[in-house]
Amino acid sequence: ENLLDTVVGLPGNLFPTTSIPVAILVFDRSREKGGANHGCKSVLFVDASRDFLPGKNQNNLTDEHIARILRTVAAWEDVDKYAHLADFKEIKENDFNLNIPRYVDTFEEEEEIDIDAVQREIEQLERELVEVRAKMAVKLKEIER
Repeated sequence: ENLLDTVVGLPGNLFPTTSIPVAILVFDRSREKGGANHGCKSVLFVDASRDFLPGKNQNNLTDEHIARILRTVAAWEDVDKYAHLADFKEIKENDFNLNIPRYVDTFEEEEEIDIDAVQREIEQLERELVEVRAKMAVKLKEIER
């Protein structure tokens, strides 16, 4: 029987006793034999590790972050780059590894760089630098007098 219902990954440095990211594992007793959810083997993976309010000594979850986690768990469905409902077959294919990044893809495509625009910006900055140096040379000569 699979009683594991949900895995929620939290940000690091939330608790004073440890700085490592922690996870909440939710087990559902209704999945036991004779229970309302007996036979359910799917697991919801939630990556809430990027949602936090940075603090001086410790990070914090805001009410909004907590509400998002609760809404996601209640909906029990995929949310792009945040949650994935994995069936038993997928978990088995991952050798029962519960590492959240195996299930929730948070990869963001990098914006394509316009090399020509960057080159034009560099040339403009170089022209401005020449002007600033010329002005500085004039000011230095005034100071030397």
